[in-house]
Amino acid sequence: MSLHTEPVVVNIGPHHPSTHGVFRMRVTFDGENVQDVEPVIGYLHRGTEKLAEERQYSQVITLTDRLDYVASMTNNQAYVLSCEKLIDIEVPDRGKYLRTIAAELQRVASHLVGVGFFLAELGGFGGTALMYCFRERERILDMFEMLCGARITVSFMRIGGVFQDAPEEFWPALRKFLDEMPGYADELNKLIFESEIVQARTKNVSVISADQAIDASLTGPILRASGVPWDIRAAQPYDAYDQVKFDVITAQGGDNFDRFWVRMLEVEQSLKIIEQCYRDIRSGPVRSTTSLLFRPSPGEAYVPIEAPKGELGFYLVSDGSIAPYRCKIRSPSFISLTLFKEMLVGWKLADIIVSLGSLDFNMGEVDR
Repeated sequence: MSLHTEPVVVNIGPHHPSTHGVFRMRVTFDGENVQDVEPVIGYLHRGTEKLAEERQYSQVITLTDRLDYVASMTNNQAYVLSCEKLIDIEVPDRGKYLRTIAAELQRVASHLVGVGFFLAELGGFGGTALMYCFRERERILDMFEMLCGARITVSFMRIGGVFQDAPEEFWPALRKFLDEMPGYADELNKLIFESEIVQARTKNVSVISADQAIDASLTGPILRASGVPWDIRAAQPYDAYDQVKFDVITAQGGDNFDRFWVRMLEVEQSLKIIEQCYRDIRSGPVRSTTSLLFRPSPGEAYVPIEAPKGELGFYLVSDGSIAPYRCKIRSPSFISLTLFKEMLVGWKLADIIVSLGSLDFNMGEVDR
């Protein structure tokens, strides 16, 4: 017999490590059962879009680092691609390959953070899985430091290419990473995927159907976990993605487990892409212009990319001046909160945090 109590509204947050930033939920409970939930955002608001409209095009790159700061490389990539379309600049082949390598390394690092914290939120493994993920992410950040001298807010990509060519020590480090990372990924998989805790806490929990995902404009691993094979890298290739082969990973359940599983399989595909780029990259210039000042003709541009969390794009409008007249960011983390209520109503308090982790959103680009 279930015992119903008087509904209680509880504020959860605004601080919780699973959100990678400040975030609050207003939840109505009947006991431990969730009756209603409302996400409350805005605590991290920086006004990035308006700041971009007061800066020169090349100066905006540093702002993009601070959006999804777990995936700064792909933030750079989305912005400079839109600038290049607006200004009509071509990127040298070597620059394209270096961008693709950096973007896929960033995807691996971002997925490792998402998966690691997701497993920590399940309350099992004593933090072991999270430390496994952070161990391999550190190796990627070491390579970023070789590329540009920074680890988190990288500003590596530039309008027309990249900041500089990869130094000699980068390539042996990348080769070693490509040789060893598959074994570490297998080690992580063996640790977790047969775990009774993972299976019981994630299977058939917070299901998002394909129709729901499409109607809510969800993208990235969340959409593909619901069975929709949409990946911008394959559908609308940019940089060197038209030169590599990889599989678009999908699952059918659309639950917490599948969102987590898709990310792990995408790590394998990222390694496959990096391997092909490592094999095929040729010597040559990495940047088509060293100019820092651009004055594009009046017009508009939008180039979406497949960021680790989904479709990321910068809509830029030029009025012929040295700064964007309008900058609007399509951030996947913000869109990922669309079905927040539908995912959580009917589940319990303990499920809320796990479901949040399955979305892998970052408040830096929600409160942009």
